[in-house]
Amino acid sequence: MDKIKTQLQQTSQATHSERRGRLISLSALSLIVLVVIAIFWFVATKGLATFFENHVDFWSFLSGKTWDPGVKNASGQPLFGALPMIVGSFLITVLAALVATPFAIGTAVFMNEIEPRHGAKIIQPVTELLVGIPSVVYGFIGLSVVVPLVRNTFGGSGFGILSGTVVLFIMILPTVTSMTADALKSVPRYYREASLALGATRWQTIYKVVLRAATPGILTAVVFGMARAFGEALAVQMVVGNAALLPQNLVSPSSTLTSVLTQGIGNTVMGSLQNNALWSLALVLLVMSLVFNLVIRLIGRKGALR
Repeated sequence: MDKIKTQLQQTSQATHSERRGRLISLSALSLIVLVVIAIFWFVATKGLATFFENHVDFWSFLSGKTWDPGVKNASGQPLFGALPMIVGSFLITVLAALVATPFAIGTAVFMNEIEPRHGAKIIQPVTELLVGIPSVVYGFIGLSVVVPLVRNTFGGSGFGILSGTVVLFIMILPTVTSMTADALKSVPRYYREASLALGATRWQTIYKVVLRAATPGILTAVVFGMARAFGEALAVQMVVGNAALLPQNLVSPSSTLTSVLTQGIGNTVMGSLQNNALWSLALVLLVMSLVFNLVIRLIGRKGALR
């Protein structure tokens, strides 16, 4: 009897395994949190050094139109104007999202609502394949095909906002399409059946019921695609022209935050004013990525409450 009582009071092997699994999960989660905090801390300390150590005016940094680290203005402030890069990044991102969204929604509707059998066999594998293509390949295609096409059609050098928009449109289209398709799949089947039972046509059901029910998921897909487009570096750098100037039109050479960072970060000395200014650009990029993630979470939360 005492032996049975002792066995019952001992911790079972399953409990030990559960505790080990919980400890491993907690350790992995803590490591991820520490890495994220370390990244934010490192970029923030480097980026804010431009304003607290080098005494660069914050508003002049954000609103200045000239990026020339080797020159100072009349008040002795270096010409670190990040406005051209910020405008270029937002312009390319918004245009790429505006162009990609109708194509993504149309493809997702075809895959899920019109021809789900062919969509699952043909379109979905092709979309997944496009997601895995490296960005440098998109950049080379843009450099070899898009830039000459823009130059021959609209004039100029071919490098600029338009070329960057086309390349980013192709890059984010598979991502937005896949997430939109998942949003459409999440719409309950009885929504469609109820709509058809009330006499609605298939197109009325798709437009009035399915798309409206999937709106939060579609918006999440669009914002997620914009976040990827905003942070893309190599492909955009190869086609945008890399001129730190405010874009005058869609075919004039411009630059983005990522293109200036990739070009200049390896040519500066750590701790110098020029290097700190580039880290300030990285901080702006990181903050904007955080804003995109917060918007995605906000949209997802509103969608869950509906």
